[in-house]
Amino acid sequence: MDATRLEISRLYHRFGFGPRPGEYAKALVSGVAATRTAALTVPAVDAGAATVVEPAITDLGKRPAANSKEIVPFAIALRFQTQQMVVWWLDRMAASDHGLTERMTWFWHGHWATSVDKLNYALPMFKQNKTLRATCLGNFATMTKAMLNDGALQFWLDGQDNTLKAPNENLGRELMELFTLGVGRYSEDDVKSISRALTGYQVERSNGTVTINQARRDKNPVTLLGTTAVFTGDTLADFLVARDDSAQFVAERLWYRFISSTEDMPATFAAKKAFAARDISAAVTAMANDSVMRDEKFAMVKSPVEWFISACRALELTPSQLKTPAQMINFLEKLGQVPFYPPNVGGWPAGEAWLSSATAQYRITFATWLIKQSELRVLKSLTPAQRLMQSADWLGVAEWSPRTKNALRDAQADPAQFALLALCSPEYIVSA
Repeated sequence: MDATRLEISRLYHRFGFGPRPGEYAKALVSGVAATRTAALTVPAVDAGAATVVEPAITDLGKRPAANSKEIVPFAIALRFQTQQMVVWWLDRMAASDHGLTERMTWFWHGHWATSVDKLNYALPMFKQNKTLRATCLGNFATMTKAMLNDGALQFWLDGQDNTLKAPNENLGRELMELFTLGVGRYSEDDVKSISRALTGYQVERSNGTVTINQARRDKNPVTLLGTTAVFTGDTLADFLVARDDSAQFVAERLWYRFISSTEDMPATFAAKKAFAARDISAAVTAMANDSVMRDEKFAMVKSPVEWFISACRALELTPSQLKTPAQMINFLEKLGQVPFYPPNVGGWPAGEAWLSSATAQYRITFATWLIKQSELRVLKSLTPAQRLMQSADWLGVAEWSPRTKNALRDAQADPAQFALLALCSPEYIVSA
């Protein structure tokens, strides 16, 4: 496999959501170094993302009584706001001229996995999404502090139920295990201590406003990971993130989501050393420059949302303009992944979890539905013979296998069938 094509393909599909028509071919001319620099250099304003109008996500207030006349309009407004929020983010992913910010926001959404399903209000999730976008390439300690003050996360993990008289360990345990340190890097005594340090938080469920009720807070010193102190949320975030275990853990999560979900992270992975100052952007840059980006064995299966957005970009489709957005979300539900609805606090699975006979059939049906709504401008501008030769560049695929080439050759006279086979090919579903 051509190393240049492979690395540029990975830069597009792993550090963004795939190329738009023509971008991959231009990148091949520019070369790997220039493409990498462009992928990692975040513009002051992303003109594409800026065209996506924010939905009106408002505070709907307390849920009306079950049998009241207000409950039906309340439920309708709630469903509408949540759908608008999902579609808005999908539009941002598809419209972005520079994919890294949305890709990293997506990564952190899976890391600090919070679901609207428990909150039942869109506004706290909308605020969290903005927090993740604002901090996604910044300092990890700053992000951790912001997330401890995030109403959606606090409510999702029962932080508002953690009081001096009745400690709740959910948030403290997950803060260490899933967000900052990793499995096996703390004790059960540490869970009890950190939970005491996190008492007193209260959340306004409908809007995500967080306050600290000092009367419900345990202000006594606790011994956490060998250190005794009176921690606040901010000092606790600094303390955890400063530990070497945190640098190891974040590097492991970057490896798992961007490089390989099946191969162990090597000690030489550049992202950990680059994360010394807890600068997320530095770690991402080091990861993009690491030699593993050129190693063929580190293939990654696209998640359903990643596959869908990359297909929309290739087909020149806008998610909100599809017929209908509700049907689009239904397809994503069948594939097992809808933004703002992670299955649990551990986030979505990765790798071969997305490959099954059922999801293969759903993907074909979904792709067929998308193709019918596309003008297929790129394919229709090419002769049948050119379609086979240029389709890998169109989709940002490093190389078609002989088997896929044969299938595409048989369909090259039919643009719709050709597009279906290409979008559902192993080489497109998997970032080689």
